[in-house]
Amino acid sequence: MSTKVVVGAQWGDEAKAKIVDYLAGEADIVARFQGGANAGHTVIVGDRKFVFHQIPVAAMHPDKICVIGNGVALDPVGLIQEIAELEAEGISLEGRLFISPHAHLVMPYHKLLDRLIDESKGKGKIGVTGRGIGPCYRDKAARTGIRAGDLLDHGLFREKLSANLWEKNRILAALYEHEPFDEQPIAEEFMTLGERIVPCLTDVSLYLNRAMTDGKRILFEGAQGTFLDIDHGSYPFVTSSNTTAGGACTGTGVGPTKMDEVIGVVKSYTTRVGSGPLPTQFEGEFQERMRKQWGEYGATTGRGRRCGWFDAVLVRYSARINGLSSLALTRLDSLDELDSIRICVAYEVRGKRIEDFPWQPGLLTECTPIYEEMAGWKTDTSEVRGFDELPDRARDYLGRISALTGPPISIVSVGPERNQTIVVK
Repeated sequence: MSTKVVVGAQWGDEAKAKIVDYLAGEADIVARFQGGANAGHTVIVGDRKFVFHQIPVAAMHPDKICVIGNGVALDPVGLIQEIAELEAEGISLEGRLFISPHAHLVMPYHKLLDRLIDESKGKGKIGVTGRGIGPCYRDKAARTGIRAGDLLDHGLFREKLSANLWEKNRILAALYEHEPFDEQPIAEEFMTLGERIVPCLTDVSLYLNRAMTDGKRILFEGAQGTFLDIDHGSYPFVTSSNTTAGGACTGTGVGPTKMDEVIGVVKSYTTRVGSGPLPTQFEGEFQERMRKQWGEYGATTGRGRRCGWFDAVLVRYSARINGLSSLALTRLDSLDELDSIRICVAYEVRGKRIEDFPWQPGLLTECTPIYEEMAGWKTDTSEVRGFDELPDRARDYLGRISALTGPPISIVSVGPERNQTIVVK
């Protein structure tokens, strides 16, 4: 048996999809355990580009089983659209897509409330994607949510929908002066969607545990990144689910003793989309130049990401929170042209040097990064396929990151293609 968990070790957008796609080649099953359509996982195979939102990246491999766990906020409309887009490219999920009946459904009122709630915060808004994820998880925690398994019983679904609309329409009218939702069109739409989803419903926990007993190799795919975790991230500028390795257990019904390895994906630098602090953020013209040069725009929203130097303080924290076995470092080739490269090794805050991620609310905004500077390698690495073939300065950079953060580096990516991957022995 081999079970691996892949998580983002920064603020998301670390190119996890490329790593999951690569590792999926040696897996039998890939299970997505949290998040929803607010995540964009981009995979490039030859001249084709695919952006996955809810379906596991393993869909690209025709012989792999794809599982959507109970921890996912499932948008049926987006899911059916995603399936159709794959089918148009000749990729069929027939018989190899399994969905937990306990996954909560993203409803139309969730998407509207997501936008209205964030806009009402003014300068304090989070910068949500508007995909309804937060309100969906809110209903889940309030025990009023509608789950995928409810699509099996039309009467139960209508009962839950009526109860939710009774509340949501009053909120829309009283707080936002917005017109109410009509129950009938929503019910009809979701009953139609259910015809496609119900055949995929499976007891995911039972399925995965039996697969492990049978010796199947399972890869658990996370979305977003550690610092967007609802408990351990840079709250309140976070997502609404547990993006850390523990989410793989709660989001699929597989116990922690069944996990063999946790791989944290990091970029060779740091990026963040949306609001919230980013201690190592580039300044001025350099920020915009690097964003354009590196193509740092969100796959789901198209929003420009803020870019900064590699932050070892953040990744040390990720290593501890996730229990990382190793790091998969992506976008090394993005640094090829730089004369010098910085690594944040600690913060200075209120006259003191700290080397651990601050727990006090708001303190991260006061942190000034303390840098080490290393010489760039000024050599194209995109064609390198062996670790020993990398320039000496590039290996020095990787070695310093590993020394500062703790886990060894097991994978280095030097481009978006599958073959632009270096496995470090």
